[in-house]
Amino acid sequence: MPNARETAVYTHGHHESVLRSHTWRTAANSAGYLLGSLRPHMRILDIGCGPGTITADLAELVPDGRLTGVDHAPGILEQARATAAARGLGNVDFAVADVHALDYPDDTFCVVHAHQVLQHVGDPVRALREMHRVTKPGGFIAVRDADYAALTWYPAADGLTDWLDLYERVARANGGEPDAGRRLKAWALAAGLRDITATSSTWTFATAEERAWWSGLWADRTVASAYADRAVQGGHATAGELRAVALAWREWGGREHVWFAVLHGEILCRKDV
Repeated sequence: MPNARETAVYTHGHHESVLRSHTWRTAANSAGYLLGSLRPHMRILDIGCGPGTITADLAELVPDGRLTGVDHAPGILEQARATAAARGLGNVDFAVADVHALDYPDDTFCVVHAHQVLQHVGDPVRALREMHRVTKPGGFIAVRDADYAALTWYPAADGLTDWLDLYERVARANGGEPDAGRRLKAWALAAGLRDITATSSTWTFATAEERAWWSGLWADRTVASAYADRAVQGGHATAGELRAVALAWREWGGREHVWFAVLHGEILCRKDV
């Protein structure tokens, strides 16, 4: 296979408002569809590990196995290492990697996992082929991605509709596909995977604490993260328009009766023995 490299730009970056969300993620709230397939001895590759909270959870579930967390951004791996060290985990290591060209031999891992990754890559089909290549026969490829067009909230708010339209335009301009969740099964079939279980699950934010947290991080992300820079530099929005979207998030999140749900597509693919 010719050597491939990432062509998409990661939309979010690693601003504190982004990591506020990433460090909230756990195996329980983000990888539940996979957990029943794990065994204590397994070797797992966690692609796009970010700050390592899901990675650390998975490592605890395979005490006789090993976790390798990889990310395309070298800087975030120091935080991932600190996460693992703080939890006293000795069965975890981290490395820089590109999912289009993984530096591992064929048939290396029992599970290859990617959470919120394929929506940001330039060639998700090729990425899945690479994930399949490094998975052992009988092992699993596990992928979960949000589907932005399927996000839903109450009550309606023009500012949030403007936010979603803007986000999708910026993400696609960066080479990604924000509506990845609905496409995972099709991408897996195109990559040659066949034993596919396709499911879905949600994150729901409804309590006072949840709605303040969710609306606050998106308000901050809209004006202060790499996403904000790319929105302005790409000509998708002005700084003033971003401030208006951020204000809409804060006003909406301050209402008592608000509700927000994030739909995720999931695939669990078993490699032929």
